[in-house]
Amino acid sequence: MCTYMTRKDQVSGSAKGPDGWFKLTQAVVYYDHPSHAPEEHTLNIDFTNPADGPSARVAVELSLDSARALLESIRLTLESVT
Repeated sequence: MCTYMTRKDQVSGSAKGPDGWFKLTQAVVYYDHPSHAPEEHTLNIDFTNPADGPSARVAVELSLDSARALLESIRLTLESVT
């Protein structure tokens, strides 16, 4: 089911889009119907730089299992460097 909860966080990083690399300034995370993934609902993450317009966006749609596995990989990686 859709939660309609959307989180917007300021981020610092880079992403590669159709026009090459661009600076990231925002991550938007929400659980909703995907646009493309073959799932009923997905965890969606949009990495963006709104100041650079709509082409400065990388969208990710993950199944719940994939999102949980990614979360665990991020946690383990960060623990290894702190």
